[in-house]
Amino acid sequence: MAKRLDAKDLNIYYGKFQAVAEVTLAVPPRNVTAFIGPSGCGKSTVLRTLNRMHEVTPGARVEGEVLLDGEDIYAGGVDPVDVRRTIGMVFQRPNPFPTMSIKDNVIAGLRLAGVRDKSRLDEVAERALRGANLWNEVSDRLNKPGGSLSGGQQQRLCIARAIAVQPAVLLMDEPCSALDPISTLAIEDLIAELKKEYTIVIVTHNMQQAARVSDQTAFFNLAGVGQPGKLIEIDDTEKIFSNPGQQATEDYISGRFG
Repeated sequence: MAKRLDAKDLNIYYGKFQAVAEVTLAVPPRNVTAFIGPSGCGKSTVLRTLNRMHEVTPGARVEGEVLLDGEDIYAGGVDPVDVRRTIGMVFQRPNPFPTMSIKDNVIAGLRLAGVRDKSRLDEVAERALRGANLWNEVSDRLNKPGGSLSGGQQQRLCIARAIAVQPAVLLMDEPCSALDPISTLAIEDLIAELKKEYTIVIVTHNMQQAARVSDQTAFFNLAGVGQPGKLIEIDDTEKIFSNPGQQATEDYISGRFG
């Protein structure tokens, strides 16, 4: 079940260094939100706070709230592992377990959660692979290693692994940056399908991709050298790319930036 995601007054730190300041944004259910902006402006850092991946880094901490349908995922007593199951993540480079079979890659999360019923695992593996638009390509070799697939197929396998546990939200950190144009198009088509069921946030350096796949776009920028990244504006993608509210956004999109 897709859920609404709200970040409120996020201040994000690595030790004493403040990486991001005062970010507030909302991601509606069954919607794709794209994060764009120059390197180092905090896009991926904000993304990683949305499912508590940020705190895996030693010394990292977050101030503010991240609400999933009104429930604060940083509240005391909330299990970060449960959060990461509910708010799944797909990383920049495909990271399947290379020696594990294609099928076992998909159901790894369920096995970790204690599911042992073979018929249920088989059913979930097929559903997730179909959902990631990969079933027709791998159904006759489910026992082959995940590392034997092409880069684009490996990324779709990672998406299948993420959706197998039926998350409410799917975060994608530059999911196409390591892929060729044909594989990129396959992932973009998949995102359009997945948003029928999931709330999606994608970080991308490819502005054409942001324009193609997202419903709303958030532009991040650095206040200055050594200064924290900030959210400059967030709006409907069509408006951001045709009539942004801030000059810095227009400069970035038009290539006059920096």
